[in-house]
Amino acid sequence: MSKKKSVVAALVLVVLVLIALLCWKSFAPEAVAGDKTITVEVVHSDGSSKSFTVHTDSETLGAALTEEGLLVGEDGPYGIFVRAVDGETVDEAKEQWWCFMKDGEMLMTGVDMTMIMDGEQYSAVFTEGYENLYQ
Repeated sequence: MSKKKSVVAALVLVVLVLIALLCWKSFAPEAVAGDKTITVEVVHSDGSSKSFTVHTDSETLGAALTEEGLLVGEDGPYGIFVRAVDGETVDEAKEQWWCFMKDGEMLMTGVDMTMIMDGEQYSAVFTEGYENLYQ
């Protein structure tokens, strides 16, 4: 009898996982193929900023910035860990990192998972201190 309950519980779990995947697939942002132009403002550690206009066929922010030569990163367990933007490299020992934003709001996805569309505006802000992640 308990073996039967285990089988039923496993089947219910599989069905729930499939439903969750189907919902995620339905509501996930879709990539837009074709020529896009985005604006990226880079705010450096000294407070200076530069604005870049990026023309790309890439579907994600990370790919567009890498293709443009603005971003240097490495694959990590959560996607690309951005090491440098516009030639400025972070020092992990000093809790430095690049905060990516869209229209003034921190991105909730990594740059390699952020889908871009024509006309969008992004910023990459040099940030120090991991406590800033939660503000």
